[in-house]
Amino acid sequence: MVGKKITVFKLLIGLMLTLLTLTMFVPIVNIFARALSHPDRVNQLKGYDLLPKGFSLINFQVVLGNPIVGKALMNSLFITIVGTCLCIFFTTIAAYVLTRKNLVGKTPIMIFLIIIMIFEPGIVQEYMVMKDLHLLDSLWSMVLYRMINVYYLIIMMRFLEEIPESLLEAARIDGAGHMTLFIRIVMPLARIPLLTIGMFYAIAKWNEFFKSSIFLSSRENTVLQVLLRQFVVERDTSTLVGAANLLKNNNIAQLDFSSLKAATIVVAMIPILMLYPIILKYYTSGVMDGGVKE
Repeated sequence: MVGKKITVFKLLIGLMLTLLTLTMFVPIVNIFARALSHPDRVNQLKGYDLLPKGFSLINFQVVLGNPIVGKALMNSLFITIVGTCLCIFFTTIAAYVLTRKNLVGKTPIMIFLIIIMIFEPGIVQEYMVMKDLHLLDSLWSMVLYRMINVYYLIIMMRFLEEIPESLLEAARIDGAGHMTLFIRIVMPLARIPLLTIGMFYAIAKWNEFFKSSIFLSSRENTVLQVLLRQFVVERDTSTLVGAANLLKNNNIAQLDFSSLKAATIVVAMIPILMLYPIILKYYTSGVMDGGVKE
């Protein structure tokens, strides 16, 4: 077996990618270290330290001990999970319809969708639509918001166009209708693009805070990203450190603001970070499907 030749160009690319990875890895690990450090020693941490100074979970007790944070976390999970599932389903079924050769008016529909993609509506128009639909201050406003991304729709269309028409025609001869074709044939064959755009949709739903702060006005329906912005950016400690936490944690006055902020960021990061290994597991297991023809 002849080994692969390592060139100077490959070494430079590897070095650049390693440095790029470190620029993202070191700050994240430092945030975890700051959140887990003991309040009396957190001031000893520097920007490049990767290990906590001492160990304490008091910051997470304060963050998760607030019922508002727990409610916001559940709201964010509901919006992300339900919204992502609906986005994937409607994006895929729209791509299936738009890739049918006998679809009447396909060109005008695509032109209309591209115009929508280029000229997005303003916040006032979106707010008025939500108001007319009676979805203001409802979690469904964020679930249904931008259910179909035109860019992801076009990506899905390109994948579905690669499915052999003879395969679909054979299923039609056996009596399969459009829903049977879509559920039994198209969806299983489109697993990789489904996982890809599903990850994009999930990240967008989870990280959306601007529209959430506009559409969701009550504290009962707030989401985690809005609380994170209020505490980290606006430094609104009264929202996170409430009376309940003051009673439960006698040493809360000794907490460091930066470590408490780091713990809040960690709580907001963990759910979406857990998504990546799950997606990559199924992505790598199916990336070679259909690659070898007998």
